[in-house]
Amino acid sequence: MRLLVEKLPLSENTSFVARTHRTPHFEVPWHQHVEYELILFTEGAGMSFVGNYVGEFEVGDIYFLGANLPHTFQKTGDLVTSAVVVQFKADFWGNAFLELPECRMINKFLKAAAQGFKIQGALKQTLHPIIQQLEHARGFDRVLLLSKCLHLLSENDEHQTLSTQELKPLQLRDQERIDRIFQHTMEHYREPITLEEIGAVAGMSIPAFCAYFKKRTKKTYIDFVNEMRIGYACTLLADTEQSIMQVSFDSGFNSVAHFNKQFLKIKGITPSKFRKAFTTSAFA
Repeated sequence: MRLLVEKLPLSENTSFVARTHRTPHFEVPWHQHVEYELILFTEGAGMSFVGNYVGEFEVGDIYFLGANLPHTFQKTGDLVTSAVVVQFKADFWGNAFLELPECRMINKFLKAAAQGFKIQGALKQTLHPIIQQLEHARGFDRVLLLSKCLHLLSENDEHQTLSTQELKPLQLRDQERIDRIFQHTMEHYREPITLEEIGAVAGMSIPAFCAYFKKRTKKTYIDFVNEMRIGYACTLLADTEQSIMQVSFDSGFNSVAHFNKQFLKIKGITPSKFRKAFTTSAFA
């Protein structure tokens, strides 16, 4: 399956998009677009895939994604999911605006966003109402509110860098190959995936595939799959009352011991402590 290149519609009265996407219109496949994206989740929870990053999202989370950064957000189960999504091109102000001395920090931030950011701390709380206002603003107020968001983002380092994937442009054949690998993995990570199977998807021998994937993503394929499985496990631990054993099997692990080991490695905490911490924070 090829990576979907999304083309965003603009009305004659707008220079960028700001609107809520809600189930079923929220669900989109692995895709990319030339626009930068600022996204605030207002309902639901699930898993985020940004470049080679795998994590979880929940209500209140905010992401900022650079231009042409492949991504998808997959909801958990039957949850209704929605988000305010703001998408804009770097030149929506005009070609010279970002070259102004006053825009130096914003320009620097946009370049750094090529790997994607997840916003954290007090900055997330500050941005939340501004993004919600932006969806309903009209006229020049839209430009002012988006500019305020970018100013706050560029002046603050409360964000987590996401993807570590190589940023250099790939040849079309190479891009299609890595996209096939990612898409197949996202569709089947809860099932056993052998290196022989994924190598066939890539059209490569096992040794060639392992070397290729490590070079392209800076991580082994096994580590990548385990991150997906642990991310899914986190949503089950937070949103269901399934036993640790059931969560481990539903997430694709064939033993509870291996699940516990990988969970501790990736999250720095045991599954039971994660569930307890999440439950405590939810009712605090």
